[in-house]
Amino acid sequence: MSTESPPVCRYPVPTVAELPEDLRQRILEVQEKAGFVPNVFLALARRPAELRAFLAYHDALLLREESGLSKAEKEMVIVATSGLNRCLYCVVAHGAILRVYAKAPRLADQLATNPLKAEVTPRQAAMLAFALKVAGDAQAITEADYEQLALHGWSDEDAWDITSIAALFGLSNRIANAISLMPNEEFYLMGRAPRARSEARPAQQ
Repeated sequence: MSTESPPVCRYPVPTVAELPEDLRQRILEVQEKAGFVPNVFLALARRPAELRAFLAYHDALLLREESGLSKAEKEMVIVATSGLNRCLYCVVAHGAILRVYAKAPRLADQLATNPLKAEVTPRQAAMLAFALKVAGDAQAITEADYEQLALHGWSDEDAWDITSIAALFGLSNRIANAISLMPNEEFYLMGRAPRARSEARPAQQ
């Protein structure tokens, strides 16, 4: 088996030095925190305006402090729906982030393969059931689905967050799959063993 690193994706990608200043600074900040540049930044940066738009929506959802979802729960939605969409990049990359946030080495693999068997709370299971229905059968969402969420303590605003995260990563999953976007090697091992004090913080995306 070849030990050479696969290409980032099927399209040529720019170097960080070639990017507009705002995107270059964003990527360098991520690199400083994580120790590497997640491949999704390089792949999407070939069209700077689209990367800016993606990051703006990503940040509005994932960094929204008023959300009733924790950082780990947002990543749970991403991993479970990305597994449903069979997105290698997002399962591996966001699985790594989830392992770090949740301090649960098994959880990402469980969510990506069979969320019904995952070690989650009943409240989180309701969140995931709603997210997976949005990702796979959104036209069938009814008021009963919102009522089921409410029974487990999720508000209508939380439902909007779950919906929007599943939808944004449905877009991301499809782009990543179509362009054969490959995960960085670093993502595969993140969060699988007890974290050393010197370990880098999780890389967004």
